[in-house]
Parts: sequence; C-alpha cells; structure tokens
Amino acid sequence: MIYRKLGNTGLLVSEIGLGGEWLERHNAEEVKAVVDACRAEGINIIDCFMSEPNVRSNIGNAIQNDRENWIIQGHIGSAWRNGQYVRTRDLAEVKEAFADLLARFHTSYMDLGMIHFVDRFDDWNTVLENGFMDYMLQLKADGAIRHIGLSTHNPDIARLAVEHGAVEVILFSLNPAYDLLPATENIDDYFVAEYDTSLAGIDPGRAQLYKLCEQKGVALTVMKGFAGGRLLDEKRSPFGTALTPVQCLHYALTRPAVASVLIGFDNPGQVPASIAYESADDDAKDYASVLAGAPRHAYKGQCTYCGHCKPCPKNIDIAMVNKLYDLAVMQEEIPASVKEHYAALQAHASDCISCRACEGRCPFEVKITDRMKQTAELFGY
Repeated sequence: MIYRKLGNTGLLVSEIGLGGEWLERHNAEEVKAVVDACRAEGINIIDCFMSEPNVRSNIGNAIQNDRENWIIQGHIGSAWRNGQYVRTRDLAEVKEAFADLLARFHTSYMDLGMIHFVDRFDDWNTVLENGFMDYMLQLKADGAIRHIGLSTHNPDIARLAVEHGAVEVILFSLNPAYDLLPATENIDDYFVAEYDTSLAGIDPGRAQLYKLCEQKGVALTVMKGFAGGRLLDEKRSPFGTALTPVQCLHYALTRPAVASVLIGFDNPGQVPASIAYESADDDAKDYASVLAGAPRHAYKGQCTYCGHCKPCPKNIDIAMVNKLYDLAVMQEEIPASVKEHYAALQAHASDCISCRACEGRCPFEVKITDRMKQTAELFGY
C-alpha cells in the first residue's frame, strides 16, 4: 500500500480508503470482516457519514483494538432523528450526534471532523453564521477533532471552504464523468447539454479547485470514485463503455491534491479489485484510451445510492430500492436474488406517497418519485 500526505495535516493515509456507507446494511460480524480485510491490505482511513446507531457501533467495535492505526473521517451534522438519517445544522442536535459518534467508536477524538454535506451557498453561510464553524474550531482546540474537513459535491462550495482557511480536508465527489460538469447548486443543471468527454474538456472550475487545494495544502479525499458503480458497467456507464476499478482509481489519484479514494466495500471479496491498483502496470491504469473511444459524451443524472435522500416519511430505503431496480433492469428477467432482496425490504416502492421531499435532498436531482413508480411497476408492488 502506498501512503500519501494528507495535505498539511501531517497525517499519512493509504491512497485507497474505506467508505463506510454500505456497512450500514450488515451485521457486526460482516462489518468486522470488511474492516479486517481492508486493514490486512494496509488501508488506514475510514469515512463514516452515517448516523444510524448500529453501523456506528459495529464499525467502532471492529476497530476498537486497533484505533490508533486508523484515521477516522467522522461527519458532524449527520444525525439520527425518529429512526432516520437527517442532515442538521441545529447545534444541540449536532452536539448530541457527535457525542454519540465518539461513544460508539470508543474514542475521545476524530482525526478528521467533517462538516457534513454542504452543497448550497445558503447552507455554507449558515455554517459560518449560526455557530457551527465556531463549534468546529472549539472541538479542534479541545482536541476532540484533530483537523477540520468538509464534504461537498459542489466545487464552488469546496473553493469557498478552502479559501476560508479553517478547512484542511475536502471530501469531494470526483470521477471522469463528474469532472466534465460545471458547478451548480442544482445538480440537474449539469445535464442540460452534452459535454465533451475528452480529458482536455475538464470543467475549469473543477480544475481550479484541485490546483487551489494543492497550492493551499488542503487535501482531497474522494467519494463516488466509481459513480456508485456505474462507471464499471458498460450498460450503465454515461460514456457507454466500462472502466475498471483500477482505471477509476488512477484517474482520481492523478488529480492534484488527492490523497485517498474511499471505496464503499459491501463484502471482503470486493477489496482485492481495488487493491489491485497497487500492483497494476501502466496499461491496466490507462483510462484515457477507454474514454477517448467512448460512444457517448455526457453523464446523465442517476442515483449513486448515496443515501442523502433520507429521511422518507414511509421509511423507504430509497437508495437500496434504486440499486435493486438498476440491478433488475440490467437483465431480461429479474434475478431471483434481486427479487428476494426487494421482498425483504421493510417498505417498498409502492409505499411512496409522492411527497417529493427526497428529491429536494438528492445532490444529483434524481427524479426519485418517478423511479419509485417504475420500480413498483417492475416488481409488482
């Protein structure tokens, strides 16, 4: 495993990291198996944005005896309310959720305290004006967090955070498809027109962000490096051709300021495909040739299963429903395993009441209500 400097923090992180989102759906034994598989390969950074109590406890227990060898990227502003995830700026709720995170991780500090999911300018202003940033600075002064970070999908917000001066790490959505698209608060605006997929066509704002981070010593950790797995599948890829995990990793890791790409492993068997990057040759890493010959030239907005659509008033696991829909339509007949997973869900697409609250929270402006109707028709309920 190769380790990289995490900006100016003084920390060294594995260039391949563990994103914890899929661990939310696994029991303690399964979570530990994934964590142990990652640690055995030298992975030492883990991201936990999830507020669900069980996954926090499961991850915390899995790393408890090895805490000092993990760099934890823990999110602040992600809370658990009435049995569901919420993004919050209410300081009382923020503080309670952070105390819960520390307790469940059996630690007195987070290495990286991440201001959770800021995509809009008004939200960034709220963070600065309502005491949230002051709270972050106090946590750092008290040693409860070692460094301040922020997660965003919007390069304009990321640049504001870098220029602010307090933020040392940005968790940013970065892959060959997203890099073509200009910044917006409304992600749907990205898909009004088609964009050239030649790498020379990278959006200037994104290129500026990466260079600014490099200049300021602000590290980038990467989420959605595979676009929720879509870039790995020719049928779902916005380019009309598939990339390999190694190619996606190489693209992200060759951007300025990138320290680590965080991969959401669903089981230990998925780890080797990404770890293969460490021994891959130049031919295996070559994404440019693949993209240059791609038949399509625009990324279309689709669910990347990030979970920001929560909470749902009917307790639908929207991300999983969308994932199962995508898996189902890839084949002529719905696989029995997909039917079984769908049947086992607590709530189904047919339970959707079309309130569209989820659509306002989706960072990619997916038409979720339409997807729920399509899914209900496909599965029959």
